[in-house]
Amino acid sequence: MERISSASSYQSVLLSIVSSQNAQSVAQQQVTTGKLANDLEGYASQADALTATRSLQTRITTYVANGSQLTDKLTAQDQALSSVATATQNSRTAVAEALANGDATALMTSLQSQFSEANSALNTQYNGKYLFAGGQTSTAPVNASTLADLTAAPGVAGVFTNDQTKAVSRLNDTTTTTTGVLASDVATPLFTALQTVQAYSAGPNGPLSGTLTSAQTTFLQGVLSSFDTAYASANSAVAANGLVQTQVAASQTSLKDQQSTLTNTLGDLTDADPATAATNLALAQAALQASAQVFSTLKASSLLSALGVTAA
Repeated sequence: MERISSASSYQSVLLSIVSSQNAQSVAQQQVTTGKLANDLEGYASQADALTATRSLQTRITTYVANGSQLTDKLTAQDQALSSVATATQNSRTAVAEALANGDATALMTSLQSQFSEANSALNTQYNGKYLFAGGQTSTAPVNASTLADLTAAPGVAGVFTNDQTKAVSRLNDTTTTTTGVLASDVATPLFTALQTVQAYSAGPNGPLSGTLTSAQTTFLQGVLSSFDTAYASANSAVAANGLVQTQVAASQTSLKDQQSTLTNTLGDLTDADPATAATNLALAQAALQASAQVFSTLKASSLLSALGVTAA
């Protein structure tokens, strides 16, 4: 005798319906978001590669952001250092003009103006911190404001309050570079030359305020080389900062190229193909409709229906 039962058929159809619903849900999510899955579990064997790629992408994004800020800081340093170099050159020009004219009437006023210009540049702040103060970024690195302050100090070194800590920046996983510049390194030669002129003007052979005497002429001729040395020092600082700017720019270009590559890699790992996703969605919907139709047919041909039994 054959046993009449439809339980196994119901179970099979129900499993097919559930499977089709899941497939439809996944396909719908891919069509809507453009991604293969919305969590790591959905990427199965690619989860480790995806995690590693995202971690590297985050690290590189941080380097790019830091590099952008560093670029702005180096630009501010370049402007300030260029101002110091210009003030140094102008100081030398003022001395040369006094010698050419045989008259120092405007010399000390001009030198004071150039000292103030250099002083202001060296006390430049970026994001509320002094650029040339070393590690003591909350303290102005130059504490003198007049030429008289240079001679009042126990030595030129006494007008600088910066420490000897130069900022070091990490550009990427393998590269660090010194990006800090110290006021004392840049301006000691200039301030020494200015102090020499100020001390002479305030001394027994001064003041330097009118027609030059023979002794004053000889002195100023001798001091010109000090301003040449100071200008070379300031120019060297400008050039060194420029080299760091070039290094940072090259690093930024490389990092941004890596960002693009990683974005493409992540896309390969996570992006769903639109055509495939749409096809899968249509297939899942068709399968679900077919399963529902089978379920309806199976229900109509159940044993109870065959016996003519109706629900109460």
